[in-house]
Formats: sequence, C-alpha cells, structure tokens
Amino acid sequence: MVLRTDAGDGLEGHAFAFTIGRGNDVQVAALGALRGHVLGRDLAALCADPGSLSRDLVGDSQLRWLGPEKGVMHMAIGAVVNAAWDLAAKHAGKPLWQFLADADPAWLVGQVDFRYIADALSPEQALELLLAGRAGAADRERDLRARGYPAYTISPGWLGYSDEKLTRLARAAVADGFTQIKLKVGADLDDDVRRLKAARTAVGPGIRIAVDANQRWGVQEAVAWTRALTEFDPYWIEEPTSPDGLPDPLTGFVADVSDDASVRAGVAAAAEAVGGLDILVNNAGIGATGSVADNPDEQWHRVLDVNVVGMVRVTRAALGHLRASQHASIVNVCSIAATAGLPQRALYSASKGAVLSLTLAMAADHVREGIRVNCVNPGTVDTPWVGRLLDEAADPAAERSALGARQPTGRLVSAEEVAGAIAYLAGPAAGSTTGTALAVDGGMAGLRLRPAA
Repeated sequence: MVLRTDAGDGLEGHAFAFTIGRGNDVQVAALGALRGHVLGRDLAALCADPGSLSRDLVGDSQLRWLGPEKGVMHMAIGAVVNAAWDLAAKHAGKPLWQFLADADPAWLVGQVDFRYIADALSPEQALELLLAGRAGAADRERDLRARGYPAYTISPGWLGYSDEKLTRLARAAVADGFTQIKLKVGADLDDDVRRLKAARTAVGPGIRIAVDANQRWGVQEAVAWTRALTEFDPYWIEEPTSPDGLPDPLTGFVADVSDDASVRAGVAAAAEAVGGLDILVNNAGIGATGSVADNPDEQWHRVLDVNVVGMVRVTRAALGHLRASQHASIVNVCSIAATAGLPQRALYSASKGAVLSLTLAMAADHVREGIRVNCVNPGTVDTPWVGRLLDEAADPAAERSALGARQPTGRLVSAEEVAGAIAYLAGPAAGSTTGTALAVDGGMAGLRLRPAA
C-alpha cells in the first residue's frame, strides 16, 4: 500500500500486507475500512508522532473486535503503520533504519504501546535499554554501512518449482552473496526430502537452509517431518504448526511467571479444567552469559525474577491443589550450573544455585503434607536454543565438539533424556524420593576421568 500527501514534494510511504489470491481481496477491504483514520491527517503531526496513528487504528471501537492484534485487521493496521513510519523517515531525509537509530530514546519509547507488555518491560526499563545501547552505536553504524545487514532469499524455495529450477536458483543465490536460503515445505514428505537434498547438494554444507511449513502440520506430524529433514541440517523450521493451540487431549493455559496475578489465574484455570493438580513442573527460565562484571542490575533482577521467584509464584499458586492430591509431586528444572563452576555463567549459575537450595527447602517444608519436591540438573542439552548459540560461534562445529567433550559421555544431553528424568521423579516409581537433585549431565558433575590414552 502507498500513503500519498498533498505536500507536492513527491514523498510517499510504502508498505505491504502479504497475502495471496482471494486473501488479497479481504486485505484490501480491511485497508479500506481504515481510510477514515488516515485521510486528512496533518503530515507534520503524523511525522512527529507516528505512534498516534497506530493508537487510533487499534482503538477503533467497531473494528477492534476483528483483531486488532491478530488476523486480517492486524495485517492491515501493520501495513498502514509501516507506511506511516516509512513516510516519516523520508520526510526526515533518512532511510528508516537511520531514522530509528538517530531517534531520541525518550521519543522512541513514547511511540510504543506498552499496555500488553508493561508487566515484562516497563517504559522506564525500555528507556534504560535504549540509552545503554547508545554505547558503540557509531562503530556499529560504520560496520553496517561497510558490510550491510545479512538477509536470506526464498527465491529457490517455492513449492511447485522443478528440481532443476530449484538447483539453478539456489546456486544463483549463493553466487549473489546470500549465505542463507529458505524453502517452503509441508505438502509431501517425499518431495520435501528430495527438494532438500537437491538444495543441500547445490549450495554445499556452508550455506544455511531454513524451511517454512506455513502451519500445515499437527504436532506429531511436525515432529516426524522435522526428523526426516534433519539430515539436511535445516537452520530453522518456521511455522511448523499453529501457535493457537495444542493437540487433543492437551490443553494450554498462558501465564507470565513474573506476574503473580497472571500466575494465579493460569493455575486456577488449569486446575478447574482438569479437576485438580497432581504434578507441577517448574520449567520456565531464561539464560544469561557473562561474568559478574558484565550483566547490569536490571538483567540480574529480570533473570532472578523469572528463574527463581517465578518458581515461587507458580508453586505458591498450586500448593492448595497439590495438598488435596494423594500423589502430589513438584519437579523443578535446575542445571549443572548449580553444582559446577562454568565460565561466563555467573548470573545464570546464581539463579540455578538458588533453585537447588529452594528445592531442598521446599522438600523439607512440604514432605509431611505428602508433597514430594525434587529437581533435575541437566547438562548441556541439544536444543534449538543451544543450536542458535553454536551457530553464532566463530567455528560452530568446533564449539559443538567442545561442549560434547566436556561431558564424559562425549555428547550433548537430549531433551528426551531430561523429560524422562522429570517423568520418573514426578511418577509413582519415585514415591520415596524427595529432596533429591537428579543429574542428567552425561557424568559431568560426578565423574573425573583420566585423559584418554
């Protein structure tokens, strides 16, 4: 879509809402419904406060029932808002990235609607982050201008392309300087295996290949399909399934562990839906890297609030239901970082050390109420998050090898192994086990092997 003005300077704001076929007709209708909020708006006022347009669009009392943060109206509003920002940047004579980078931090914070995120990030915290980010900005800008910003291309990846065309376009993308391509998948597994094999052969092992399933799969189908494509080393798998629900018979309830009211509401809803609670697994957590000199106070507060106090909030909300259960069990997810000194993990280790101590204290407090409390201490687990960290290393293969080598078994722990340990501690087979930390770390905490001959 295009925003035009009567200023006579020829400047226009450009954006798009990406749909296909009949979806375009629906999107055009949604954009048309927003015209009244845009036509006649003063250009200078819009450029001075683009956020005002966003607030008006999402606040339309008749249209907000159709979104506005999701679906067709979300896409339409996003296109109009993006076009407004593009127009404001052009009015300032700058590319949009430069317009945002140069913006006064306080003004930029004022453009954000914090209504639904203030419990996680307040305007004051956002301002502190932006001000801190000013350090080194000039160097980053020079690097950006010299090297550009990395991007990927989907040009080889559309469904329906012949293998010859896919191969030709994949090689052309690499020749043009792209270090990552993306392929659409999900229509037919055999076709996808063949297409991924052709793409990997065309670009070689050093080029990333991402795939996008457009929410075609259910959960089990996504797992099976993903495993079948693993041999081609997909960098990410985009939209494998819908984010809006879980397969039967699973039911999900959303809560923010850093907000007590949200936690209490989520736990109450879950207990009502299933008729009580027998097992609580405290698994929510966030990571942090660095020594004690590297993480600001705000990050310390945030990590401890989620990793430690978050467990307290959820357990506190669940205790009444657990006391009513004949088989109550709590399993906290701790870490090898609680029992072994790991470099560049000061904050994370402190949070997990607190979790270990909290587990023992909870076990003592509630054993006579019939509630068992234990924790698992995973080593380095082979998860997508760890994979992304490895990909950022100078030599990902060497880094993965080093992480595997520090565990006596010589490999990373699997997520299934951690899940199995949690299931054991939560289940009846561990009925006499409480106040225990079960290491799932390939022997990292307890073994001291001699160097291999």
